[in-house]
Amino acid sequence: MYDRFNRKINYLRISVTDRCNLRCVYCMPAEGVELMHHNDILRFDEIIDTIKFAVSRGVDKVRITGGEPLVKRGIVDLVGMIAKIEGIKDFGMTTNGILLDKYAQDLADAGLHRVNISLDTVKPDKYHQITRLGDINQVFKGIEAAKNAGLTPIKINCVVKKSSDEPDAKGVTQFCKDNNLQIRYINEMNLETGSFSVVDGGTGGNCSICNRLRLTANGDIMPCLFSDLRFNVRELGIEKAFELALSRKPKSGHVAKKSQFYSVGG
Repeated sequence: MYDRFNRKINYLRISVTDRCNLRCVYCMPAEGVELMHHNDILRFDEIIDTIKFAVSRGVDKVRITGGEPLVKRGIVDLVGMIAKIEGIKDFGMTTNGILLDKYAQDLADAGLHRVNISLDTVKPDKYHQITRLGDINQVFKGIEAAKNAGLTPIKINCVVKKSSDEPDAKGVTQFCKDNNLQIRYINEMNLETGSFSVVDGGTGGNCSICNRLRLTANGDIMPCLFSDLRFNVRELGIEKAFELALSRKPKSGHVAKKSQFYSVGG
């Protein structure tokens, strides 16, 4: 698939839930958020049909996100269903790692290739402050479980205020060096003001080579994270939703007044 700017679209990010077991300060308020109604959430068969269509049009990279995908009931079964789709070359998941110790081996056995894990500090107290609920030792256990299960290369997503020279980021950098992990520094973004930059260590945020579409938990195809354009696969049908998303994908991100990171998968 190509968009109107001749960018090859081969990457589909899939938010399977807007629920999360943390309350990170840059993602959602301490009291939580109003969640999507259960009936609005795509069923597994709808997700699979959407992925199959995307793969038939050239998508070969799929990433599961949330919210936190590991709180989704039946997530291992869904991973197994996706893994059986021929044509997917890169199948990953972004997780906060809290439940990864429990699920890593089952996810690998089901066919998941690798994981990205969010980690903004290696200090237990600071981690709890940032996440409001999290125990960093669970994340460390999750990383080890992912290693043992072969969900590699493991990439660490480290959110920074300005740069990788910040004290917490330096601590995560050293942790990654000591544990043979890859690291990506993601400047804290703001959807409403259009504040974003290219990921240090990745390609996200580089609009000129953007190769992705997003599927939200309630079935919206989003052509750009920093845009309010959405085309629902239930309302329009899968093919029409993709057609509109491709034809209207903007040249670069601007602002998103109607989106929140917890519901679109970042």
